[in-house]
Amino acid sequence: MTKWLLRSMTELSSRKWISRITGRFAQSPASRRFIPRFARMYGIAVQEAEKPLHEYSTLNEFFTRRLKPGSRPVNAEPSTLVSPVDALITGCGPIEQGTILNVKGQDYTIEELLNHSPRTENYKNGYYIVLYLSPTDYHRIHTPIAGTVVEREHVPGKVYPVNDFGLRHMRRVLSRNERLITYMRHANAETAIVKVGAMNVSSIQYVLPLRDKLERGDDLAYFEFGSTVVLLTEDDSFYPRVDLKTGLKVRMGEKLGTLAEH
Repeated sequence: MTKWLLRSMTELSSRKWISRITGRFAQSPASRRFIPRFARMYGIAVQEAEKPLHEYSTLNEFFTRRLKPGSRPVNAEPSTLVSPVDALITGCGPIEQGTILNVKGQDYTIEELLNHSPRTENYKNGYYIVLYLSPTDYHRIHTPIAGTVVEREHVPGKVYPVNDFGLRHMRRVLSRNERLITYMRHANAETAIVKVGAMNVSSIQYVLPLRDKLERGDDLAYFEFGSTVVLLTEDDSFYPRVDLKTGLKVRMGEKLGTLAEH
């Protein structure tokens, strides 16, 4: 029963009634006793957490934990785009005429992913990176570039799982699930940070207070049992590092490539 509950909170169910139940439980004081078991089950590096396990009052508070200062050095090279999260790259490559090709066997249109935003035109031949966070990973999202937030959009949606099963066997979950989209500009290049929820109502939260000027690596948002970020860069604005590929495990602050200084 315990294992089913913990797994359902992180990766299994797409039913909203289970999402609501598990979401409420994870935010309740009763969930506190499950924290050590949850950490063991997923092999979480508890020594990196900002606080000892016994100081977290709910499972959700532990899941959205901050890390000790210095745990994730942020690449400081000029114009670098860094990973906003600890994650597995489950897709990356050039966007072809507005289409992201073959993410676990499925194609996605930029128009659908960005909720038919007028900004879609800027990304039709850009570059995409899909970053999947497993339950083991640190679940805070940081800014991948230094720059200015030019727009934020919340797109209501489903709560389908975004793990390997969900991406392969459910129809275009990245563009059907709830999303928070942040558009940021560095110099003359814009980047879209698409945070895709998976479980629970209000599974993605912005860090408050909202700020428009952000440095690379600043706290941006966090997942409450949600788990994918899609980065999109504008046409001819991004040069990926030479070994960037699907299947690569990256950590927050690690260089993914360089933005052009047009």
